[in-house]
Amino acid sequence: MPPKDWAETAKALLKAELKRRSVGYRELAETLTAMGIPETERNIANRISRGDLQRRSSCNV
Repeated sequence: MPPKDWAETAKALLKAELKRRSVGYRELAETLTAMGIPETERNIANRISRGDLQRRSSCNV
């Protein structure tokens, strides 16, 4: 799968899973921060919007 397709697929899957679990970006940021991965709501929104999901971060979600 080309990188652009992977980014779009990962973005769609993550957004769908967040919606399914009724979790917002703020809650996700708080959970990741509690796990030792400091993130802000804005950073998460920007990364998802750009499709800039690093494998390390994606696996933790």
